[in-house]
Amino acid sequence: MATSFDAEAARDGLVAAIRRIAREQGFDRVVLGISGGKDSTVTAALCARALGRENVYGVMMPDGVQKDISDSVRVCDALGIPRRTVNIGAMHTALREGTDQLGARAADGEFAIPVHRESDINVGPRLRMTVLRYIGQALGARLAGTGNLSESTVGYCTKDGDTSCDFSVLGALTSVEVVQVGLTMPEIPRDLVVKTPTDGLSGVSDEEKLGLRYEDIHRYIRQGSCGDPDTDARIRRKEQANMHKRRMPVILNPFGDRAP
Repeated sequence: MATSFDAEAARDGLVAAIRRIAREQGFDRVVLGISGGKDSTVTAALCARALGRENVYGVMMPDGVQKDISDSVRVCDALGIPRRTVNIGAMHTALREGTDQLGARAADGEFAIPVHRESDINVGPRLRMTVLRYIGQALGARLAGTGNLSESTVGYCTKDGDTSCDFSVLGALTSVEVVQVGLTMPEIPRDLVVKTPTDGLSGVSDEEKLGLRYEDIHRYIRQGSCGDPDTDARIRRKEQANMHKRRMPVILNPFGDRAP
């Protein structure tokens, strides 16, 4: 069953929702990471419409050298929001140095920490979250999340990294819908809205890393099936395996079924 999507209504509804949560929780500033991709670009634009561009702080956080950092600068300049660059490269290197990744060895009686590519890739989002929390608290600003529903459904997000935020702006929209919303906003460069999504860490596109197309994930979410049973099954397995990323930590009951 096909579903219709009103991108302009979604845009205006999110602007109203940002204003509402800001009013209810008593804040007027937000901070967010600006990668130069569609999600952070659209999130920043929505927040700027809701709270005023002077109250949206965009932080660019390359890990060493980021070849498309100019896209992040373009986002901030196009929206007229305050920007700051914090390079996490030295922090990442320090962590590697302290955990046996760069030649150090565990002391006698301590366990060794093996080199693990995925663990190292996920350090980036976690360091960025720490930077954003630090800056946000210093500015009296809340952290706006930039992840979308397609990513969270298949677990393409980092626990305690990009999943950590004070409110999720795009969490109810699929990747396809985020693009549609972005295309209704003339204040942001169109090419950044339709830019091929990458994590900026692994060197491949999101779809290549996932082995799935965002269009298929969109159809799975909105229509119940992408039209291919095998692809549906792959998406469903990822959804079930990564559900822990979408929930609060499980609180264990030491009394079993008995009341404490």
